[in-house]
Amino acid sequence: MSQTAVPPFPHVSDRLYNEDLAPATERNWRMYSLFAMWMSDIHSIGGYTFAAGLFALGLVGWQVLVALIIGIALVNVGMNWIGYAGQKTGVCYPVLARASFGVYGANIAALTRAVIAIFWYGIQTWLASVALLVLLVRVFPGLKPLTDGGFLGLSPLGWVAFLVLAALQLLMFSRGMEAVRRLTDVAGPAIWVVMLILALWVVVKSRGQISFNFSSKHLTGGQMAHQFLAAISLTVAYFSTLMLNFCDFSRFAPSRRAVRVGNFWGLPVNFIAFSVVSVVVTGGSLAIYGKYIFDPVELVGRIDNTAAVLLGALTFTVATIGINIVANFVSPAYDLSNAAPKHINFQRGGIITAVLSVIVLPWKVFANPVAVNYFLGGLGAFLGPLFGIIILDYYLIRRAQVNVPHLYRDDAGGEYTYRRGFNPNAVIAFVVAAGIAAVVALVPVFSDLAPFSWFIGAAIGAGIYYPLARRQHVDTAPSVSAAEASAH
Repeated sequence: MSQTAVPPFPHVSDRLYNEDLAPATERNWRMYSLFAMWMSDIHSIGGYTFAAGLFALGLVGWQVLVALIIGIALVNVGMNWIGYAGQKTGVCYPVLARASFGVYGANIAALTRAVIAIFWYGIQTWLASVALLVLLVRVFPGLKPLTDGGFLGLSPLGWVAFLVLAALQLLMFSRGMEAVRRLTDVAGPAIWVVMLILALWVVVKSRGQISFNFSSKHLTGGQMAHQFLAAISLTVAYFSTLMLNFCDFSRFAPSRRAVRVGNFWGLPVNFIAFSVVSVVVTGGSLAIYGKYIFDPVELVGRIDNTAAVLLGALTFTVATIGINIVANFVSPAYDLSNAAPKHINFQRGGIITAVLSVIVLPWKVFANPVAVNYFLGGLGAFLGPLFGIIILDYYLIRRAQVNVPHLYRDDAGGEYTYRRGFNPNAVIAFVVAAGIAAVVALVPVFSDLAPFSWFIGAAIGAGIYYPLARRQHVDTAPSVSAAEASAH
């Protein structure tokens, strides 16, 4: 990413600006790159297991398919909303959040997203290292003893695999967003090739005996309706992190059409197709191995052909690196940079993310249902209110008109300075909505509503913020693009 060293507009505060947080001037993420980015995000171990896991709700095949279609259609709308905002203004998520939360209040939105991303970055790196472990042991059987014992929950070989992958991702990331684009252009399509080969192998090996009876639950009409709506909501929640910071990528898009078309092929079309293939592969595993195998790495590891194991494990490793950089590395790099632009740039934010992702021992978090459900689940409930407030502010309060140069000003004349850099209306709406959403997500008595915590949080956050913002008579000055700003 290339930016000018001198701020392109006057009155810029060095507490709010660095070259990486500046509006994008290079627009190289065309339709295919955004489409490939979504392939990298979806074509992962988590994406593989998600669709098959919905069958555990007790729904039959057509119900899961319809729920996925409705859910991903809603996701596509949300991604277009945040994507258009990023493309028009040219700014990343934490800078866009300054319009609603204030130039310093945006750190509330940014760091909440960053904490979630850091944990999931570590978890995804560890999951990729498991695939690499399978690869190493298969190629070099003599390494098998190094998979026993270990330190802090990882075997010696496990540590090697984890740290090697962390270093590779950091190396890729250090080369900037253009290197990320090139990686996703290749990683997403690569996993499609392996998945189609794996699906063909499963169909042949199982002699076409594909079972979709993943659950033994027998639901009443009311229960079925609830689980159907839950499946839709869970699909939206699965993408809720990127529905906040997709503007980190769309800001490099040359046009609104590139965002719309890239999202359409990458989300509804690609997600449904990949989900169908994933379910077919999982359904065929019962006939082959006598049980459903939801982990594609485990399934690949059981194949007798060494070349197939190598290809599968290597591809899943690369694919997981792709999603990790897209979903969990880019966001905290910008978010941490936003907290201290004078001292932390995009690359330093990435280094901090990588270090913290090791310190939190992600394999222990992932193995602990309490940690996953209560900590990460609770933080996830905060994402809905953030989305509701930011999107409502951009489209209904400001009518998609943002004064971009003022996003970098903290003086009294700055439009988004509010009260010492914080917008009390957004903060109040967020605290109330996030508190309610977290209770719904975590307190057992509300377990029936837990799958809907993202929607509940988004609705409450937007509902509280709207009347407060309207009474504030927010100035809706015409939007100033990056090109226009540079002329001032």
